[in-house]
Amino acid sequence: DWRAPISSLYYDFEYGNGYYENLSGKVEGDITLKRQFRIRKGKMEYMLDTDITIHDEVLQKELNQASSAKMKNIVATIQKEQNEIIRNEEARHLIIQGVAGSGKTSIALHRIAFLLYRFKETINSEDILIISPNKVFASYISNVLPELGEETVAETSMEEVANDVLEYQVKFQSFFDQVTELLEKNNAQLIERIQFKSSNEIIKKLDEYMVYLENEGFDVTDIVVKGKPVPAWFIKEAFGKYRRMPLLKRFNEVVREIIDNIFRYYYIEVQYKDRTALHATIRKMFPSYNPKVLYKGFYEWLGKPELLKLKARSTYEWSDVYAFIYLKSRLEGLKPNTKVKHLVIDEMQDYSEVQYKVLGMLYPCKKTILGDVNQSVNPFSSSNLPVIKKIFSDATTMKIQKSYRSTYEITQFTKRISTEIEVETIERHGDEPQLILCKTVDAEIIKIKALITKFNQSDFHSLGIICKTQKQANALYEALKEAFEINILNIASVAFGSGIVITTAHLAKGLEFDKVIVPHCTNKNYITQADKQMLYVASTRAMHQLSITYTGKLTSLITS
Repeated sequence: DWRAPISSLYYDFEYGNGYYENLSGKVEGDITLKRQFRIRKGKMEYMLDTDITIHDEVLQKELNQASSAKMKNIVATIQKEQNEIIRNEEARHLIIQGVAGSGKTSIALHRIAFLLYRFKETINSEDILIISPNKVFASYISNVLPELGEETVAETSMEEVANDVLEYQVKFQSFFDQVTELLEKNNAQLIERIQFKSSNEIIKKLDEYMVYLENEGFDVTDIVVKGKPVPAWFIKEAFGKYRRMPLLKRFNEVVREIIDNIFRYYYIEVQYKDRTALHATIRKMFPSYNPKVLYKGFYEWLGKPELLKLKARSTYEWSDVYAFIYLKSRLEGLKPNTKVKHLVIDEMQDYSEVQYKVLGMLYPCKKTILGDVNQSVNPFSSSNLPVIKKIFSDATTMKIQKSYRSTYEITQFTKRISTEIEVETIERHGDEPQLILCKTVDAEIIKIKALITKFNQSDFHSLGIICKTQKQANALYEALKEAFEINILNIASVAFGSGIVITTAHLAKGLEFDKVIVPHCTNKNYITQADKQMLYVASTRAMHQLSITYTGKLTSLITS
């Protein structure tokens, strides 16, 4: 088995001295031969005695293959730095920062397969949960674990996690709709709301608000129970003793303290009926325990009621959802999911600090957290490594700087979009990316049709036409669907197929295509920081060929 301790020799060493660790300790020896075979459909395609150079050659053969509709396992080509991440047993929380095309999702899945093998006595596939960005991506990665001899594991999304916690009682916008709104409107007030609710500031202010409610909102009065006086100071003191508990759960403790005191001093037992009445009396001292009312009150207390803007039919914006859940947790508590023993969080950069705070409370288990801080589809709510490490202070961080997906030429081109990114490229060469100026929008459609025709005549399997917004993707689909067999991906899609696909950069994240066309790359379409992230994501989906089409002036986000 590739996951056995002795198998690590294959991935970690070339000829000469080597060692591996097993239950007995360190086993050392001399590696005199390392050989690779490729057998397909009962036929041996090649056999190579492998040193480091040949190993790169084998990797090149794999990378030159055309893409497939499902992510493939990488057992034959796991690199040393990838193997270190896969076999890491010590980290409670492992954060993987990997550049576009570094194979981080594949590494995370191979890591899950390794952990299932290594700790098979204590963990199985039912104990693992993956938080993935959308159903298309979940379908794309669904084959990897079965190929590695393991059962598929459950997957969910941040929206589904929120719905489970809120028991489907709260309506809210999806993350996809939030990003779409940002890209189409670029509204300054919307950006302000998102930035505040994604920052550490909202956590601090919500905590302060809860202290305010405890001190000012709890309107305590003297009461009488079974004919005996209970002074307000006693109730206030009892309430304060349990400040580590969720606010509304303290009422039970206050009632218990009162009942115990009455029995201690007067030898009177308070019966169930009187206990219920006492509980109701104590709760009435708190002005409201409706989380929605208190969440609205939070922004009024803050002096910024404009930061809460509900959509039609009392629908919360996406940026409100986890802030609301955090408030609810301080009021009522959150029940942790103890069934999940290992949580995988993909696209880590797209989740805010308050979302990580809630995930930490919901899933007190080990975690593998992965993503690329340079591929956020919403730069106003994204998290970087320091933010994530602040929430999971005992996390181990591992970085992958080498990109395997794209040719050298495509990777060099994407550095013109995100100039600050450090990427190590592999020496796999191909065509230079094309920047294609078209005189009119109609001429651009004609050019895209010509590129599609050329693709259909090639040996490539997949072509991704990646637009900035869903509206643009829909319009382009309408213009092309009569001439070609084309699939369109939207938020409702549940699978990723081969052939020609039109989609958005947001939904294309994590996917890869033999050839990519990015249309409408004008200085009027790609302008903002959010646009820049989208353009980078779209361009880094290409494995072998990349074409950029535009009319008028090329976006300045592509530097000269």
